[in-house]
Amino acid sequence: MPITSGAGQREAAPAAGLTPRRRVLVLAICCMSLFIVGLDNTIVNIALPSIQRDLHASVSGLQWVIDAYTLVLAGLLMLSGSTGDRVGRRRTFQTGLVLFTLGSLLCSLAPSLGWLVAARALQAVGGSMLNPVAMSIITNTFTEPRERARAIGVWGGVIGISMALGPLVGGALVGSVGWQSIFWINIPVGVAAVVLCALFVPESRAPRPRRVDPVGQALVIVLLTSLTYGIIEAPAAGWTSARTLACFAVSALALCAFVPYELRRAEPLIDLRFFRSVPFSGATVVAVCGFAALAGFLFMNTLYLQTTLGYPALHAGLYTLPMAGLTAVCAPLSGRIVGAAGPRIPLLVAGVAIGASGLMLTGLTAHTPLWQLMSAYMLFGLGFGMLNAPITNTAVSGMPRAQAGVAAAVASTSRQIGQTLGVAVIGSLVTSAVRGPLPSGLPQASHVGWWIVTGCGAAILLLGILTTTSWAGLTAVRTAERLSHVSTRTAGTS
Repeated sequence: MPITSGAGQREAAPAAGLTPRRRVLVLAICCMSLFIVGLDNTIVNIALPSIQRDLHASVSGLQWVIDAYTLVLAGLLMLSGSTGDRVGRRRTFQTGLVLFTLGSLLCSLAPSLGWLVAARALQAVGGSMLNPVAMSIITNTFTEPRERARAIGVWGGVIGISMALGPLVGGALVGSVGWQSIFWINIPVGVAAVVLCALFVPESRAPRPRRVDPVGQALVIVLLTSLTYGIIEAPAAGWTSARTLACFAVSALALCAFVPYELRRAEPLIDLRFFRSVPFSGATVVAVCGFAALAGFLFMNTLYLQTTLGYPALHAGLYTLPMAGLTAVCAPLSGRIVGAAGPRIPLLVAGVAIGASGLMLTGLTAHTPLWQLMSAYMLFGLGFGMLNAPITNTAVSGMPRAQAGVAAAVASTSRQIGQTLGVAVIGSLVTSAVRGPLPSGLPQASHVGWWIVTGCGAAILLLGILTTTSWAGLTAVRTAERLSHVSTRTAGTS
């Protein structure tokens, strides 16, 4: 059966000629790309102390190793999602796999911190073409709502599992081979995914693709880059220095220019009408809070275990096993719950667990007992495992299928913005609070970071209640109707 797009046009469903087995293969290939991107998001954290020693990096340099990736990813996800809709989702997806694999190889060969940061940025250019485009492929392959919900549940589960396994896998590789090896594992998976994609993934495009928005894209990059740079460099330059205040002023001006400009465009980079849906807006904020908590958790925990307690990378990675294990169990369970009963229960559990985990570590010292650390890690794994499926499902549910790439890119962008801000804000506040040498001063300084993690959990809890009310559901229905009507009128006049 043909699909009717949000623009009122019809295209042959990519899944029409696919057998159930072929659709499962498409889902598996998309999840392969998601796995290496998700793994890369967190596996690097466990290698930071080794990178610091080998490349003589400062704490702000370590922040850039993480944020060079997430910042570029956040800045390009919207463009990549619409590009896939325009030039072909499979073609864009394969290009992203090639660039991500090449960037991983260059990261492993980096002779200095500057080269590593540059290679991480190249990785992110490729990574930006994977998540939103793969989600668009899934949305257009699994067209039956219940089947699509299950596929998205698997997708959300892979996100949680891959990101939780990062510290564990990274600890084993760094401890046995060296930090360069954390990038080697992406290469065979990337090559295999390119070949399998060519063989099994059908090409698809939106019937009426969105136009390029270069001004909006430039404003997003300026906004995110200036804000992140100002936050990361503030501890060294001073929070009230001219450089820091100038960065914040530039980011504020970019935001003030971006919103009215996008509202005037017929086909904006980010369709701000999406945010009239309370569930969609809530999912965006939940993604920022949840991934900021994850990024801060991993950044502080890595430095604490390896710098303060002196554990080797493998030992530090094993400490995160409770978190990884619970995330691996809870992520697919969350997808099933969302498919059967909606997003409320997973969101409430995520908010309570993440908030409780951060609260347990607000009094962290160099002598915090093992049972307390393990309990906090387990709670965080439970909360984060429950988080991804409701975010992804809410982001794409009810939106016109022709804009699936853009809608999915908003959710992915929110995740990356959350990670970028988590490392930038928590890392900089903790660094500013350190008194004396980093190993001895870190536990006390990290208290402010753990309070932020606690606040993120509380925000997720409140938004989980608010966005799952009947009133919120009505705003989603009205938004979907408006989007369909506007898209139909636009198609009729084009």
